[in-house]
Parts: sequence; C-alpha cells; structure tokens
Amino acid sequence: MAAEAGPPGRARVSATAASLTESVIREMTRLALQHNAINLAQGFPDFPAPEEVKRAAVAAIEADLNQYPITWGQLSIREALAEKYRHHYGMTIDPERDVCVTCGATEAMIGAMVGCVDPGQEVIIFEPFYENYGAAAAIAGASPRYVTLREPGWSFDEAELAAAFGNRTRAIVLNTPGNPTGKVFTREELAVIARLCEKHGVLAITDEIYEHIVYDGARHIPMATVPGMEDRTITISALSKSYSVTGWRVGWAIAPPDLTDAIRRVHDFVTVGAPTPFQEAGAVALRLPDSYYRQLAAGYLERRDLMLGVLAAAGLRPATAPAGAYYIMTDASVLGLGDDTATARALTRKVGVAAVPGSSFYARAGPGRSKIRFSYSKKLATLREAGRRLAQLTADPM
Repeated sequence: MAAEAGPPGRARVSATAASLTESVIREMTRLALQHNAINLAQGFPDFPAPEEVKRAAVAAIEADLNQYPITWGQLSIREALAEKYRHHYGMTIDPERDVCVTCGATEAMIGAMVGCVDPGQEVIIFEPFYENYGAAAAIAGASPRYVTLREPGWSFDEAELAAAFGNRTRAIVLNTPGNPTGKVFTREELAVIARLCEKHGVLAITDEIYEHIVYDGARHIPMATVPGMEDRTITISALSKSYSVTGWRVGWAIAPPDLTDAIRRVHDFVTVGAPTPFQEAGAVALRLPDSYYRQLAAGYLERRDLMLGVLAAAGLRPATAPAGAYYIMTDASVLGLGDDTATARALTRKVGVAAVPGSSFYARAGPGRSKIRFSYSKKLATLREAGRRLAQLTADPM
C-alpha cells in the first residue's frame, strides 16, 4: 500500500532538523562579505599556514596520496598524534586503538555524542559556549543542561555545577582554552569537575582545539591527564587553529578503545575518512618543534593586546583579558545601537567590522544581549584597519 501523503505544501523534515538553526557565526561571515566588512566574526586566520606544512600537502598530492584513507586515519598522523601527546602532556596513546581522525573537530564532537550518548540522556554544557555543542547534543537526541560561567573570571559555582549532575547525566562538554571567552580552566577547576564525573559515572568530552594558544602564564591541562579521568575522557582537537588550516578539516578524537570504537563506527558512516593528503601534511605539522608553539602563542599575544587597545579606543572593554584562544567578549551596550544582534549588524553594515552577537553563545538570549564577540586571528595590519574603522564610534557616534 502506498504511503499516505502528508498535507499538501508542507515540507516533511525531522524534528531534529527542525530544532537546528543556522550558525550565527557563518551568517555574520556572509553579511561581512556582502558589505565588504573586516570579518572579525569567524575565527579563521588571514595569514598563511606554515610553509613546511603546505609543502607537505602538495608533496602528498603529487605522490598520488589522493584516494580513500584508512577510515579512522592514516597511520602517519595517528603515530604523530601519539608522539605529540606523549611529548607535550606525558599521555600514552595507542595509535592503533585510541585514535579516530575525523573531518575536523566538529565531526569529532558529533561522533562522540552520537557514539557515546543515548537519546534521552543529558549532557552538561558550560555557557557561554561554542554553538556547535548544543547542536551536537540535539543530533544525538540528548538534552543539554547548561551551567553558566560568570564574569569577570568566567568561573563556575561548584554547588551549581554539582546540582546539574543527575541520574540521566551521561557527559560533560569542556572547552579549554575556550571559545568565546578565552577561559583556560585551572587544575583546581578540572579536579572539581573530575570528582563529579567519577561520582556520577560521567564522561568528559573535551574540545582542546586552542591548546597551544595561551597567555600570561596560563597553562593548558588536558582533562585526560587529571587523576581518575584517563578512562572517561574523549579528547578532541584538530589541525585548524594551531596550524592556520581551518579549511583542511582534519581533526581527531582520542579516547579509551571502547569509546574510540564507538566514534569510529559513527565516523565510518558519516564521512568515511578525512582528506588523505591533508592527513599526511598533518603528520608533518604535529612534529613541528616546540619553538613553533612558542612563536604561535607570542604572535597571538601581540594580536590580543592590540585588539584590547582597539576596543578600548572604541569605548568597548571586555570583562577580562582572554587567557587563551583568540576571541574577546565585550559589553557593547555602551554604543547605544540596540541589543547584541542589532549592534553586530550595525557594525558590519555601517562601520565595516563584523562581530558575533553574544546571545548566540547562551541557551537563553538574556545573558548575551549586551555582548558581542570579536576574533583577532588576523594580521596586525587587518586589526589596525579594524581599529581605524571602529574609531568612528567615538569620533562620530552612530
């Protein structure tokens, strides 16, 4: 018997798809292109990737490494990941059993959610948060439960966090260094989270993509290195931010074999594999010397301090200088341009500088209505030009 047709003219989509909204960050990028604005909304560099990494990608293509990779990652990059994590963090990783190479950290996060969280279970997410986390939970059929990080230090209340854990809690998402705040969780904060995870049998899914971009003595500590968390942490990262190759889409998840196996199963049927030549180039990137990471952090520190000055000159000040990553959240209510969305659109259209409305980083719009986020992953010259344009706000109020 033929399937009964739905009401005429009504698109039939899943409840999951209907619950997802377009990325506000990507929307602001399109608006920036439309108005020829400097794009400080989306976090991608406008400066080149390391030469040796680019040469490695070209060499891989010319060597005809252009076909399907091993589904969970070329051996070269899995071995390089094991070496890197051992060198930087003292972690012992089996490249055969503990690693799944994905199409970016975004796929790794969705793979972790779908592979390790059942529909109806809960996932704790700190807010303000990168917008993909809630979407990943929705795709897995899980319910997000939000715990607010509060200014000025973007810290959490231990009692509030403890109250978020319950019988349905399966995982907590941790982003450190964090987007959009630049928050770097301390060892003491990680220990609190670890105790709660152990008490309730909860997994930690950690987005550590900005791991090498830290300032002012802050130190990135992988959650998997905190005592008791070795067997209950899924560590996610990618080439994108550390090596300025956001378009290559090569990321990874590192976890105990049972969790890795679940992620691999999802990954196999979602994307099959990440781009082969870029995985080979990634193996070269992951073996860059320590001096590369020192220069990376120093370069972003210079950009951060320049951007803090740019914003101050425009009458904008963040609650605190970011300790990591390359974003600044600032209170834009002083501009008198309306709420966060109206302000971000006005800056893009009339000033020529694009930012992201702060409410897109919160579950409820209220806490972010006065905030906007700027990325400073740009050339110094680009940031200076953004400063020149933003100076119009004080010279000629809109």
